[in-house]
Amino acid sequence: MYLMNALRGFVMPYLALINLVSSPTMDQQDGVAYYSPTDRGGSMLINAGDGYGEPMNVIISGLSSPHVLTLDGAINFARGIGFSEECFGLHLGGYMPANLGDGNGWVNQTIELRQDYGNAGIGTCLESLVGGNHFRIFVQNGTTADSGALFLAVSREEPLTEDHDVVPDGYNIGRNQLVSAAVGKTWYNGVKYHTVAKNITGLLKAGADGVNHGIAQDGIVTLLTVMIY
Repeated sequence: MYLMNALRGFVMPYLALINLVSSPTMDQQDGVAYYSPTDRGGSMLINAGDGYGEPMNVIISGLSSPHVLTLDGAINFARGIGFSEECFGLHLGGYMPANLGDGNGWVNQTIELRQDYGNAGIGTCLESLVGGNHFRIFVQNGTTADSGALFLAVSREEPLTEDHDVVPDGYNIGRNQLVSAAVGKTWYNGVKYHTVAKNITGLLKAGADGVNHGIAQDGIVTLLTVMIY
């Protein structure tokens, strides 16, 4: 009870400042795993401001089970691997856009999900305080590249006292932790998933050039195919 009251005290002063943005619809259309954003004028870096970006280093394949590629389905899958919606449903940071080369141009994140430390209800409040893994979802669903794939920008971040900066090597660490939790059999709320992973090179340029916080990443993008069984 003390923890709950303390967390409410932390977030409630921000309520008047929050401008909630509605999320676009996710879908599955073209029957392909994904389209390369850079082949169609897009980027594998989301816009983090000041000319820098953060890598989209995980893709949930458009060939995954259709329900996984819906907003509710993606959230349920995420809860099965240790992530959930933000503390009390509040987003206190900025929205970051991505251009997936699908004809939609630069579009804000659909949702941001945070590590929930084993408690899908209030665990993300702890992540907001002490840091941890988190990711933003972007949907490739424009008319020129409608794969339905979900592009994830994953990173591990510092605690609130360090302004949630990304930890050293945090892009690689965040991706690897998410993939490790996802691969194999998982479940949540009665839905069972089987996930396989494949590492892809050539989509994302390795290094720190243009990357937020000047943190280098290895250029590996992991493709997850998530099937409900």
